[in-house]
Amino acid sequence: MSDSRTPEEDSAEADDGPERPPRYEQVIRWAEYIKEQPPEVWGPQQNAVVNGQIESAQAVDVSVDDKKRIREFAQETLRAERESDGKGEDGE
Repeated sequence: MSDSRTPEEDSAEADDGPERPPRYEQVIRWAEYIKEQPPEVWGPQQNAVVNGQIESAQAVDVSVDDKKRIREFAQETLRAERESDGKGEDGE
């Protein structure tokens, strides 16, 4: 999956410099941060990021057909995750 702010690895825009660490290093730093901080500190921060992503997605003009395809894809993905976790259709 591509992040529009992160150039593809082999592109001319890719930045391998120390000032822009690879995404996994950022994930590791976040995991360490949430281990050290109580949920009352990092929870609102995470909610702000998620809410911002939702707002951005809602601002995109998507056709009814596209919304239907996205919804079906999400439902199928969730169904596959439940099956791989050994859970039934109802999530239990």
